[in-house]
Amino acid sequence: MRFFLLFALCCGLTVTAHAELYRSVDSQGKVHYSDRPLAGTDDVERLKQDTPPTPDDSLPYETQRARNNFPVTLFVAANCGAPCDEARAFLYKRGIPYTEQNLDTAEKVEAYRQENEGLEIPALTVGSTRLKGFLDSAWHKELDLAGYPKTAPYRPHQEQPAR
Repeated sequence: MRFFLLFALCCGLTVTAHAELYRSVDSQGKVHYSDRPLAGTDDVERLKQDTPPTPDDSLPYETQRARNNFPVTLFVAANCGAPCDEARAFLYKRGIPYTEQNLDTAEKVEAYRQENEGLEIPALTVGSTRLKGFLDSAWHKELDLAGYPKTAPYRPHQEQPAR
């Protein structure tokens, strides 16, 4: 009898392992994993059966979504000094994931100058919008419009890492 129960249990687990799996995001941005899509949401993804879900828990959903829709790039140069340091500190404090482009060769500088009709740095791109020079009010406004959170509650309160 025990053998039969163990066999039935193993068969049941095998059937369950091949069930469909869905990833749904509710209106508050919370991610749900289930065997059926979450009712009342359009943000649903059917996951492959052989691949377990791998959520990115390093950033809140709001930040991940903004990063995917409006990636941020900071343009700096070696001789930029304090303005570039202030720009980095601003992005760090606000918790913005960004890519830094260092204009460290003559070719990069010339390509940047031609593309942007000048060489004002630091500069920031948020999606396709370019902001020249560091002006925190303008940067706040553009990041707000892109959907980035105003603070980084997920980041421990500490000073910006030394460069």
